[in-house]
Amino acid sequence: MIQLIKKSKHLNSFFKDPSAIIGAVLLLLFIFCAVFAPMLAPMDPYDLKNIDLANFLFSPAWMDTGNMQFPLGTDDQGRGILSTILYGLRTSLLVGFSAVTICSILGIILGMLGGYYGGILDSFIMRIADTVFSFSTTLLAILLLGVFESRNIWTVVFAICIAGWVKYARTIRGSVLEVKENAYITAAKASGARDFRILFKHILPNAMPPVMVLMAVDLAVVIMLEATLSFLGVGTPITEPSLGMMIAIGKNYVYAGMWWMVVFPGATLILLVVAINLFSDWFRDEMNPKLARRT
Repeated sequence: MIQLIKKSKHLNSFFKDPSAIIGAVLLLLFIFCAVFAPMLAPMDPYDLKNIDLANFLFSPAWMDTGNMQFPLGTDDQGRGILSTILYGLRTSLLVGFSAVTICSILGIILGMLGGYYGGILDSFIMRIADTVFSFSTTLLAILLLGVFESRNIWTVVFAICIAGWVKYARTIRGSVLEVKENAYITAAKASGARDFRILFKHILPNAMPPVMVLMAVDLAVVIMLEATLSFLGVGTPITEPSLGMMIAIGKNYVYAGMWWMVVFPGATLILLVVAINLFSDWFRDEMNPKLARRT
């Protein structure tokens, strides 16, 4: 009953927050477009059978040199911008959700172990975390990606995870240090409960709220990082759809008047990040009312 009341409070808070609703609707729309991209896209922009260089740099359909077959125009390879954006969304969201999930799992395990057991194990984990944290996440990801002879989506995810687990480990460690001093943890130890049970049944559920907020916020950061890496040419290969890669290619044509090659993928990336941030702001306030921005 108490859980239902809590859930209803969260729902009421959500529906009273216009920015949260806008963020959630936009995010769900982007996820829908990414999942069903093969059905929604007018063409598969990465199927060589569908690419025709005769469609080189068509402007958007409403302009004089436009073509109704390509509503948002085409790029320098004759690929439809709309189709490429839809497929690029798949890459952005796949990398984002995969990296955040793996980073959080790795960080939670290491942070919990260090915070619970302390001593040499905690010092060892935290010194590794300090070393990784001393480097820029972007520069470290670029360095790691430079080591691989071939790159794909999963090498990008791997590089981001190596650089991104630290924040989760530090966050969960701080929560564990606070939670493990509570009386019910002492009672669980006195009753003979094993460490595994104490960690995952008693400590983890009570230490998770800050980590969940971090995951929501970090999703936008990871998506922007993937786009940055692809823009710099060290992220996903040119044969894979990527919003960052589209912007990198389009910037070479902006001054020639082909603005649509940058504006549409750039606007999509911005809206995606804004949607995640709007929703994560509401989620942060719900998990920690002390940080609430409402007046």
